[in-house]
Amino acid sequence: MSLVKKIKDKKVNFEFNKEYIKVVTDKIAQNDALFITNSFKEMHPADTADIIEHLNQNDREGLIKLNNFKIDPEVFVELNESIQVEMINYLSSNSIVTILKNLESDDAVKILENLNEKDKNEILSSLPPKDRFALLESLSYPEDSAARIMQREFTAIPSNWSVGQTIDYLRENKDLPEEFLEIFIVNEDFKPIGNVPSSKVLRTSRDTKMNSIMSETQLLIPVDMDKEEVGNLFENYNLNSACVVDKNNKLVGMITNDDILTVLKEEAEEDVLRLAGVGDEAITDGVLTKTKRRFNWLLLNLFTAFLATWCISLFGATIKQMVVLAFLMPIVASMGGNAGMQTLAVTIRTIATNDLTKNNFNSNVIKEFAIGVLNGFIFAGISAFIVQIWFQDTLLSIIISISMILTMIIAGLFGILVPVTLKRLNIDPAIASSVFVTTITDVIGFVSFLGVGAYFL
Repeated sequence: MSLVKKIKDKKVNFEFNKEYIKVVTDKIAQNDALFITNSFKEMHPADTADIIEHLNQNDREGLIKLNNFKIDPEVFVELNESIQVEMINYLSSNSIVTILKNLESDDAVKILENLNEKDKNEILSSLPPKDRFALLESLSYPEDSAARIMQREFTAIPSNWSVGQTIDYLRENKDLPEEFLEIFIVNEDFKPIGNVPSSKVLRTSRDTKMNSIMSETQLLIPVDMDKEEVGNLFENYNLNSACVVDKNNKLVGMITNDDILTVLKEEAEEDVLRLAGVGDEAITDGVLTKTKRRFNWLLLNLFTAFLATWCISLFGATIKQMVVLAFLMPIVASMGGNAGMQTLAVTIRTIATNDLTKNNFNSNVIKEFAIGVLNGFIFAGISAFIVQIWFQDTLLSIIISISMILTMIIAGLFGILVPVTLKRLNIDPAIASSVFVTTITDVIGFVSFLGVGAYFL
């Protein structure tokens, strides 16, 4: 059964999964490790991980502590980070070491980087020296660097080998990765000079030299390159894999497109969550943990709300003179806020993908100004028409029209200027932009509407 079919079945038969989770829970209570082990073997590791994540904490602990039950390393790596950390507390050091030894180095690093220093050091000290050194070296690099997502298992051969020698080497060497799409060609200093797709090796005669069929390597990923930048390279050049080199340009690892898919997915999720002021939050996190992560953002929004309210208070006399202004001013602020957030979302995405550059910055600002003008006039006309029908007041229609145009223009401009400015100040625009844009558009919306009203009244 294909993975796609399994996923479809899983969605359709969610009630069945609920029943199956209850069966697993009962088998845990009955200490029936054999049934659970055999059932999990028939499932894809991602599906097994999903079942484990849906168990409550006590049942997960009971599962791990069952006699004769050993969690599959491929299942463990599919668990979300918070569940991994939780389950490590139930596993013995020997079990954790076994899991890490049966995973590719990049997956092992992902598990270790989520542990506290005490647990991390204890586990590393139990690993064979060779494995320990490799993992420690990867962990020594910044969290968002290429070294953290590369795997140290790769296939590299000398440039003077023939296709026949290469095939014999691939068949006889037991330390090669289980799956690889490309074979890296290195010189005598172990510096990559080219690569050959494994399919091309199979189609070429044994006497042919590998350097005659290789493609010269154009992209070498430094170990300290930001992983988001690596993702952009894979996306721009449609790469299947790429070699990672140290400061001396020696081959030390490989990054594959499935690693990059995970990076791009994580970055997209991170941007969305940060725009909402949520941060790095998992569904399994507790109430207190989630509350703590959201508190600072909500507190900042409270102060900005008071700022907007203070701006309104400056026009108290105007509102008393025409009370209907109080009914209509949220419309202008709301439209400005939505327009600003639309521009902000697009801008942050273009910054993340390096599409917004110095060369096209001015043209994009002008474009957002033009969009603000166009939307401003369109919605000014719609708003004026509705207000005229509702209140039969031409002056009020003029007030909301002018303020709508001003607000939409300013919202569009600040939607692009705020994240770019924060980026230049080395502040993550995904984290801080929305609160500034929201505050600015709210204040501008209220001030423009009430200010125009005060002018005419």
